[in-house]
Amino acid sequence: MNIRTLISSLFLTIGASTALAGPVMLDAKLDSASMLMGTLNTLRLEVVQDKGTKGHFPLFEKYGPEGILTLLNDSIEIGRPSKIDTLEVGSGRIQINYELPLQAFDSGVYRLPEIAYASGTDTSRSKPLLLTVVPVNVTANDSIAPLTDVADAENPSVFDKIPDPVYNYWWAFLLGLLIIAAGIWAWIRYKKDGTILPAKPETPPYEQAITALRQLKARKLWESGREKEYYTELTDILRRYLDRRFGIKAMEMTSNEIMSHLADVDNQDVPREKIRDILDMADFVKFAMVRPLPDDNVALYRNAVDFVESTRPAPQADNAALNPPKNKEDGDGNNGVNAGLRGRRKRKDDSAERISGPRMKVGKSNKKGRPSGNDGKEVKR
Repeated sequence: MNIRTLISSLFLTIGASTALAGPVMLDAKLDSASMLMGTLNTLRLEVVQDKGTKGHFPLFEKYGPEGILTLLNDSIEIGRPSKIDTLEVGSGRIQINYELPLQAFDSGVYRLPEIAYASGTDTSRSKPLLLTVVPVNVTANDSIAPLTDVADAENPSVFDKIPDPVYNYWWAFLLGLLIIAAGIWAWIRYKKDGTILPAKPETPPYEQAITALRQLKARKLWESGREKEYYTELTDILRRYLDRRFGIKAMEMTSNEIMSHLADVDNQDVPREKIRDILDMADFVKFAMVRPLPDDNVALYRNAVDFVESTRPAPQADNAALNPPKNKEDGDGNNGVNAGLRGRRKRKDDSAERISGPRMKVGKSNKKGRPSGNDGKEVKR
């Protein structure tokens, strides 16, 4: 036999062997298409191929250090093959059977993906499988021995003990705690101070009175013939000042009562007569319908300013002036009123017909500039 004939025979043998080689076939099935959550099931893989053919499952490359691979977002766990059998099926072909333990820890219906088997340049795929996982409804008397214990976490952490709702929505719980804490703080502050917002610093009585007097002057009430309104506001400014500066509840008192309480103030430098002039004129205007002359209005306004300026507390006494003691036992006695303990001093009350100080012209002016009051005469204070 020559060399050409030998080579032709060899190629014919190889071609015949290739023609007889069968395809690789793969089948997958489950022992049960329905299982209880946490119990074991078996995934069976059957590979039929020619003898001597080598192949592998790419899926097996995903096994972790503990020999477990997961599918469908960790809902299904598959262990390493627990058993591998090889059988001859004739015609030079073999069948390899794989048994893989399978578990599921979440109830539901799952569609297992196709499983691939690579052999040389050929790749076979199994059909997808449906698996129903039934939840376990147990009571205190049910035995759960057949169920598999829950596996420990690979990297345990203290956060594993936190419930999932708290772990996933920690910011909502934190916000709720802050709201509760703010509510408790607001309630305590309201019970203590009667308000939640911090109180604005109170204006000292001197500054409040001076500002009110300047605003009253700027309104030019008596210049426009509104003398009654002018003296009402002028006396109200002084009454508020006496209340805050000396603790005299002047807003609720008559003119005589104000002077009686003002006489109880131990400070001898208080210009009481300036207050009396203003109160007397105010009574005349409001009750006797008397219209004072412009000079009287200017002079009494100056009396009000002088009274406030002369009774202005020293800078170090500003805080005490804002909260004047009502009794001598409550303060230093310089600005307080001892009306409660010492009693009201008896004093001869000047009549409303008397106006202290220099002579004051009262009444409407006639065209010649002379006063024309009730009887057209000057009235002594």
